[in-house]
Order: sequence, then C-alpha cells, then structure tokens
Amino acid sequence: MNAVQDLWYKKSLVAWLLWPLSVLFCLISGVRRSLFRAGIKTSSKPDAFIIVVGNITVGGNGKTPVVLAVVEHFKTQGVLVGVLSRGYGGTMTAHPHLVSPNDEASVVGDEPSLIARRAGVPVVIDPIRARGAAKLANELGCKVIVCDDGLQHYALKRDLELVVMDKRLLGNGHLLPMGPLREKPNRLASADALILNGDVDLTALKQTVNLPQDFGFTLIGNGFVNVRNHELKRVSTDFTGKRVSALAGIGHPQRFFKQLSDMGVDTARCRAFADHHHFQPEDLPDGTVLMTEKDAVKVREFAHEDCWYLPVKASFPTTFYAFLHRHYVNYSKEK
Repeated sequence: MNAVQDLWYKKSLVAWLLWPLSVLFCLISGVRRSLFRAGIKTSSKPDAFIIVVGNITVGGNGKTPVVLAVVEHFKTQGVLVGVLSRGYGGTMTAHPHLVSPNDEASVVGDEPSLIARRAGVPVVIDPIRARGAAKLANELGCKVIVCDDGLQHYALKRDLELVVMDKRLLGNGHLLPMGPLREKPNRLASADALILNGDVDLTALKQTVNLPQDFGFTLIGNGFVNVRNHELKRVSTDFTGKRVSALAGIGHPQRFFKQLSDMGVDTARCRAFADHHHFQPEDLPDGTVLMTEKDAVKVREFAHEDCWYLPVKASFPTTFYAFLHRHYVNYSKEK
C-alpha cells in the first residue's frame, strides 16, 4: 500500500491536502452520472441477465472470489454464464477479446486470466463494457453475464448490483484521491445487496446510509498448489516450522498474510506489492515462496520449483444463492 493509500484508512490531516482534487473528482463523476440519468449519455445491454460485482472503494475487497461463486451457482443450474472484465493491467489492444486459459496474464490482466482458468466459462475483456457484453450474449450465447468490477460503468445497463465490502468499510469516507471512495456513500442505497467479506460491522454506516440487504461470506483455502506443477499439492502443516517467504500483489495484502498466519504458517518474511504488480524474476526469493492465486498466474513462466499458491473459495449461506435465483427467475418472467 503506497503512502497515499495508507492515509485512506486512518485519520490524517495530511489527507486534507488532497481535498481540492477530491472536489474536482466529485464534480466530474457527479456530472457524468447525471448525464446518464438524464439520457444525454446513453446506456444499453444485450439480451442477458447482467450482474455487476463491484464496489465504491478502490482496493481489493474480494470481488474475484465472489464472481467465481456467482458463476459456479449458475453453472450448477445449467445456465450458460460468462464473465466480463475490463482486463485492467493487461496490454491487449484488440477488443473485445475472448480470454483463453493459455493467455498470459500480462496481456489479458491477472483477474481475467485467473477466472478463465478456474471457472471454465467464456471470459471476455473489453474496456467498452456494453460491446464486450454483446459479444458474450450475441456471439457466445450467454444468458447470464457477471461483470468483474464495473459498478461505475453506467454505459452498461445492469439487472443486479452486488457491492463487495470488507471490514475497512469506506476508509476515511472521502472521495478520491483524498480517500478511497469512487462514489459517495449514499450510492450504496441503490445497490441490490452488500456482499460482506468476513466480519464486517455495519452499525455506524447504517446510521448515515439506507443500506440494502447484506450477505456475508468467508474465504476458504484448504491447501497449496505448486505454481509450476498443479498436480503437486501441500497442506499448511507442511510449512509449519519451516522458513518461508510470503508475497502478495493484491489490493489488501495483509488479508492474505493474516490468512497464512491463521493457518499456522510463519509469516515473518512477508512482502507486499502494489495491486496488479507486474512481477519480475528478481521479485521471487529463494526457498519456499507462498503467494495468492492471482499472483501465481503472473509468475508461472519464471517461478522456481518451490513456489506455491493458495486457491481460495468464497463460502456463502444458502440464502445468498436463493437471492440470486429469485432475481434471475423474476428477470426471466419479465422478458
């Protein structure tokens, strides 16, 4: 986390130096959304059920595991589902692009690469979301499209909005760059549900914002997989009492380090990188290295034989899946 981001999650007078830029950001983003509301800027969607999994803050809140859980739900229901992503951090310039599991993360982005490998469904990247959604629906036949991020991309109409939050909530409560907010807190009131990563206390937030219903989830990681050879597996006890290094280039690296610690792994040697960091061979220390799956897709070409990643799965209550089913059924009836 860089110095500016560090100011977002604590009280600091220094953050007020960025207040003029936050005012400018507020004006620009407010005008933009008003133009969509007034119909001056148009939005559209293909003939598909559009679910946006996003947030109103910058930084990792756990969106990707939520996307995977939603996709898996519709797959088990026999519904053809696809994933739409911007492809942030990738170098791909030809859009829309259907991601192959063999595509390099440096080209298509780390999150689309991970999702394409894990989910086994069509994944399309396109910074113009409506165009990417049209490819998924019209060319690939997807009936449900799950958008990985894109809550603020109003050019794409949506049928369901899921806002992911963790215990950091809204940080200092200020808009970018003074704080982590992409939109004002009252934006939460228009979402369909809040998706809470871990133990999240909404008591204070409920006093200022009319919040929608919420569903909690936990991230479950049962074992480690070798980056070079996915057939090799290890459990946390294999690393107990062993000198290991841990690295994470995600939005909230400390969450991963704490998860390792809770599993009994010595986390004395941890290194946090910026989200979407482009790893180089020199970033990987010698010896046993533990990392997230998102980081593993970026280092697989040069990782040494003692590099391991921890796949995680979002565990939801059955009420969340009933909520998804109900909204999809209602959408289908209204068509």
